Amino acid sequence: MITLKKYAAIDIGSNAMRLLIVNIVEQEGKEPQFNKSSLVRVPIRLGQDAFTVGEITEENIDRMCDAMTAFHLLMKVHKVQSYRAFATSAMREAYNGKEIVELIQEKANVTIEIIDGKKEAAIIASTDLLYLLNTDKTYLFVDVGGGSTEFTLFSNGKMVNSKSFKAGTVRLLNDMVCDIVWLEIEKWIKTNTLDYEEVTLIGSGGNINKLFKMSGITQEKPLSYIYINSQYAFLNSLTYEQRISELGLNPDRADVIIPAVRIYLNAMKWSGARQIYVPKIGLSDGIVKAMYHGNI
Repeated sequence: MITLKKYAAIDIGSNAMRLLIVNIVEQEGKEPQFNKSSLVRVPIRLGQDAFTVGEITEENIDRMCDAMTAFHLLMKVHKVQSYRAFATSAMREAYNGKEIVELIQEKANVTIEIIDGKKEAAIIASTDLLYLLNTDKTYLFVDVGGGSTEFTLFSNGKMVNSKSFKAGTVRLLNDMVCDIVWLEIEKWIKTNTLDYEEVTLIGSGGNINKLFKMSGITQEKPLSYIYINSQYAFLNSLTYEQRISELGLNPDRADVIIPAVRIYLNAMKWSGARQIYVPKIGLSDGIVKAMYHGNI
């Protein structure tokens, strides 16, 4: 006997908004299967507003309302049974964030919850992340967003410590991450990884996924520090226009990919990690899994 459920997750980030629709196949005596049915990504850079002027502009509020109306209709067409919508860093910091949540509820009939960095990291960790962790190894999980970066240390299959820093790609692009923040990140990573002989990174976020895809290597294999470093130099050698025309990057990816790679490189350097694994996980995947298991 097979049962099919349809769940959706909306991730309202600082660089883009995503709608993920998943088919969950349940069969007696077997683990449930989570099959991606649809993924829609809309490049509305809310962080550009929130981090520079402290509020989401009228133009982007209109775009958000349109996007959420479209998401609502797509969920209806797909016959989604249950969904959750979470907003992260940009909406947290925009002083009109709560106002927008109410407006979208009224105009698009989508309920949004603004979450903090800790909850964001916990939701991502409820993906297949734990299955990827070899119990005898130590991993530093790094999730780079537009507004913030979450660092979580895992050892022996258990979470040791986690912290969110206001150092995301959109902030870095706008030169809004001061040296003190970098020093705090360095100190946190060095202090928390000091007692472990060998640390391996796990990277999450659209930019590292893109870099991994560009490498052409198989999903189970890690990227090396040397490879990431050479790609960083290569990306920096190209103009913004060349990254779009020659590498085929989306315009809203071509600028943020460089600060993102810088964060991963620093995390590897400060933790002594020589490799980074890039599993296909993210906030939207985590939302669906957490919903299914009744964790949110």
